[in-house]
Amino acid sequence: MISNQILQTTIEGLKNIARIDFCITDTEGKALASTFEAIEIDEADVLAFVSSPADSQEIQGYQFFKVYDDDDQLEYALIASGGTDDVYTIGKIAAYQLTNLLVAYKERFDKDNFVKNLLLDNLLLVDIFNRAKKLHIGTDVKRVVMIAETFAETNTVALEKIREEFNTDTHDFVTAVDEKDVIIIKELTTKKEVEEIERTAKAIMQLFPSTGRGRVRVAYGTRVDEIKDVSRSYKEARMALDVGKIFFGDKPIISYDQLGIGRIIYQLPIPLCKMFIKEIFKSKAPEQFDEETITTIDKFFENSLNVSETSRQLYIHRNTLVYRLDKLQKQTGLDLRIFEDAITFKIALMVARYMKYMEDYDF
Repeated sequence: MISNQILQTTIEGLKNIARIDFCITDTEGKALASTFEAIEIDEADVLAFVSSPADSQEIQGYQFFKVYDDDDQLEYALIASGGTDDVYTIGKIAAYQLTNLLVAYKERFDKDNFVKNLLLDNLLLVDIFNRAKKLHIGTDVKRVVMIAETFAETNTVALEKIREEFNTDTHDFVTAVDEKDVIIIKELTTKKEVEEIERTAKAIMQLFPSTGRGRVRVAYGTRVDEIKDVSRSYKEARMALDVGKIFFGDKPIISYDQLGIGRIIYQLPIPLCKMFIKEIFKSKAPEQFDEETITTIDKFFENSLNVSETSRQLYIHRNTLVYRLDKLQKQTGLDLRIFEDAITFKIALMVARYMKYMEDYDF
């Protein structure tokens, strides 16, 4: 549970304070960390001590101590150099410190395991509340789930970076359920929840400046008031991340509430999408429209079908824009100046974009 490196760092710190050498072994007598240059301890002595009822014992000039977790499960044997009373006292203190370290790491592991199962909907309702109570996690707290996707960092590095950002607040949880994304369960503490979430998302993005603004994406779900609903916010954040890539590529931060109709399109089966596209565009596929036509369409929608404003922003004569719209009408049978046709065309473009995304990523 605790890495050997952490054990090594711990006993080196103890040695610097007490001027006593220490060694930590597992219950099978294998040394995990040591400050001794050379230690003459028989593995059989360690095994004999482990199997004995004594919690501490002096053997051949060394003090042996047992280190338990909070469930009284024996985890380590601690060996201190020397047989004096001072060494015994310092050894007992060192064993106590290791026990506290073990308990802290176990609690962190238990919380992380609980959070992962909570996100993935792997817990019964009664288990959620019982385990949350045991781990001292609030059940009636406002929270939101955020997902950070980074590309230039490995998942482990990204996870640790974000954990460091949140390590001052024990009410937030940072974990991962796959090798791609980092998940943050953020407790909301202010009345201005949207602003708080946006600040958190921007803080996460600033942790990865080398990747560039367009290479880090943060998505989040809706606020939940009870711990049992955290999985729902996670599913929303996951959808926001995927849908955001398709329809909101220019937005590095996207929320579930911003997805609009893209949320519906994302759940459509591909065969139905293909049928719809064929009906709307007939023989001409959307990707066959030239850049000028696409720019015109996007700007026309951006200006709420206003011909005058669109032509002004495109720096073209009004008649030129009308000509382009007439040409598009001949190709598709849809007049974008009519609201119903414009809506149909807009949805068709979004469906086409969704299909292309799915094909490119082999979903």
